[in-house]
Amino acid sequence: MPDPLIMSADDVRRAVTRIAHEIVEHNRGASELVLIGMQTRGVPLAQRLARAIESFEGVRVPVGSLDVGLYRDDLPERGPSVNIQPSELPEIAGKRVVLVDDVLYTGRTVRAALDALIDYGRPGRIQLAVLVDRGHRELPIRADFVGKNVPTSRRDDVQVRLEETDGEDSVQVKAVREAEVPS
Repeated sequence: MPDPLIMSADDVRRAVTRIAHEIVEHNRGASELVLIGMQTRGVPLAQRLARAIESFEGVRVPVGSLDVGLYRDDLPERGPSVNIQPSELPEIAGKRVVLVDDVLYTGRTVRAALDALIDYGRPGRIQLAVLVDRGHRELPIRADFVGKNVPTSRRDDVQVRLEETDGEDSVQVKAVREAEVPS
């Protein structure tokens, strides 16, 4: 049986458009706004949000990319295979920064992103936008802007696919069976 499709390409497009409008509304415009995509799929999402904001506000919002690999608290468990990408950030000091990621799960990646961001400057405010919030937080972190809340079990695998990285836009949840879970 195929994994359930949670969001189609049209659903992803609509969610990005809605989140872009919510960001602008919440921030009373787009001035002093910076979007920072978290590697890997947060980067194209941040770029899409910036294009959407520019289309209806007429303002080009700076976009950056952030790799939090070296800031993760599970780096020793990940071993030597961690692939670190360069971070490229516009000026963030005093700005309203919106961190963008594909999935919010435990909150640990966002915590690492906050640590990394502070090393680049002191934003006036940091907000979080995610395409999918699947719950199961281990840290007290909440997204300000969410495309879709998806109830999952801890064993489920939420698979976000984006045109820029995977050749298509979709979100599926792969239910991991008990026999597939490593002991």
